[in-house]
Amino acid sequence: MAPLLEVLHLKKYFPTSRGLVHAVDDVTFSLEGGKTMGVVGESGCGKSTLGRTIIHLQNSTDGKIIFDGKDTTDVKGKELKALRGDMQIVFQDPYSSLNPRLSVHDTIAEPLRLTGRYKGPDLEKECRRLMDLVGIESRLYNAYPHEMDGGRRQRVGIGRALAMHPRFIVCDEPVSALDVSIQAQVLNLLMDLQDELGLTYMFVTHDLSVVKHISHNICVMYLGQLVETCDTKELFSKQLHPYSKALLSAIPSTDIHHPKQRIVIKGEITSPIDPKPGCRFATRCPYAGEECQKAQRLDEVLPNHFVSCCKCREINDL
Repeated sequence: MAPLLEVLHLKKYFPTSRGLVHAVDDVTFSLEGGKTMGVVGESGCGKSTLGRTIIHLQNSTDGKIIFDGKDTTDVKGKELKALRGDMQIVFQDPYSSLNPRLSVHDTIAEPLRLTGRYKGPDLEKECRRLMDLVGIESRLYNAYPHEMDGGRRQRVGIGRALAMHPRFIVCDEPVSALDVSIQAQVLNLLMDLQDELGLTYMFVTHDLSVVKHISHNICVMYLGQLVETCDTKELFSKQLHPYSKALLSAIPSTDIHHPKQRIVIKGEITSPIDPKPGCRFATRCPYAGEECQKAQRLDEVLPNHFVSCCKCREINDL
């Protein structure tokens, strides 16, 4: 089955007075339709920039973005407008991502009006259908963002994204600003919508417990590069990259009889401004050697399990 989305050697650099910030640097992956790919990593590693570049909220520096078999890397004008219908985003903070002067109805109706698909009674009917689809009570039809809690505001954001009938949605930490109990409701909603509408998600988060719940595959990102990618269950049972091991060791455990051994990362973080070709985790890795100063690449170490580490087999006795 051909993937819905292919990202090939994608790069996104930002110019500064000191040089180029390599926010996304040579990222390659593919995503099947109807699946969820989680992208995890610490703050500032380039997760959100990757998602925004894929859906053309910002232009890429280099590389290719293939969507449904078509090269969409440099689309503009009418082609870009048409692509907006297939690619949408749900932002992290539902309060700042919604216009405080627009009601629930106006927020969801705005993309419908821009496309001209619905008018008059049909527009109201479609708005109410979308509200019902994402679980917003009809009494909130004319409510404003400040009159709702965070969970309902995020449902409005999801409804706005679904108004265009997209096939691919970037979920940019959509539950990180919500209470834990509300997080579960929104996650379950996203999973139900995926089953019902056949949606494909790229789920960006730093919360590993969340990504374990919703994702089919996981990409671990460090300073703009993918260091490990595989099936979700396999990553949680057998992580191979030193950074992935440290990342998963930080997940809190409730098992008092078998306490988890926390891996503390020490050392200085490599600067993302014009970094050298070697492994960017080498300055913090306890296994680093001279060979780590050479350029690394994602290699298939196990079936469908890719790792960017020249010492991976040695570390894991493979």
